[in-house]
Amino acid sequence: MEQVVLKAERRTVTGKQVKQLRRAGKLPAVLYGKHIDPVPLTLDYRSAEKALRGLSTSTLVILELEGTRHTAVVRERQKDYIKGTLLHVDFQALSLTEKMRAEVPIELEGEAPAVKAYGGVLVQTLESVEIESLPGDMPERLIVNLGALAEIGDSITVSDLVLPPNVKVLEDPDEAIVVVTAPRSEEEVEAASGAAEVEAEPEVIAKGKEEEEEEE
Repeated sequence: MEQVVLKAERRTVTGKQVKQLRRAGKLPAVLYGKHIDPVPLTLDYRSAEKALRGLSTSTLVILELEGTRHTAVVRERQKDYIKGTLLHVDFQALSLTEKMRAEVPIELEGEAPAVKAYGGVLVQTLESVEIESLPGDMPERLIVNLGALAEIGDSITVSDLVLPPNVKVLEDPDEAIVVVTAPRSEEEVEAASGAAEVEAEPEVIAKGKEEEEEEE
């Protein structure tokens, strides 16, 4: 993946005046870390929003600030959930010689033979794992190939993960990531559907009653 590089400027504006920065197309941010005092920043909103979109917490970001490049990861994003816009980003500066921990997403790849041959149902029980490594060795995602799931009941566990060198997983090795379960019979599906309809009825009635009381 292409390296993410963002140009940053030191920010002197704080408090309510930050809104003016956002109106001017700037994204407020902060850079902090073990060996650096917190530095308020501003980034160009358009380029930062595009670069950070879909970025995981294990992806390294290079912040260029006053001629110095800081290696960091995104630790927190504040959003306006009505407009869907970014309001603020927290970056954690990293030392390339010190190990870090991060949640790394798991990506499923391929097709499980048990699904195709027996109509099995694929159930993913773990979507990410906590990893420890040096920043330069930290993977952005871990790929799990479903080709090993040949029979109903087969599973892939944390211990089956193929890891890059110098990377340690901090999860229970026996924890399942994905498993193939038996297909549900038509009777089970119909029974579950009927139960859901019965449970839903009181909710509709209760909701209607609340609306009537509000109208009064």
